[in-house]
Amino acid sequence: MSRHPSYGKSNKSSKKQNVLKRFQRIDVLKRLGLWKEGESKVTGLPKTPVK
Repeated sequence: MSRHPSYGKSNKSSKKQNVLKRFQRIDVLKRLGLWKEGESKVTGLPKTPVK
């Protein structure tokens, strides 16, 4: 019995991520020097380039 094509491939982890999670955006901001330690913004994080 074969798998239906809608199930996709088994290596979905290799797909490029379009949207970063909050902690990933903060890591990018830290690397760019735009995040100050101790800052706790809940909303309004600036857009960051995707890796």
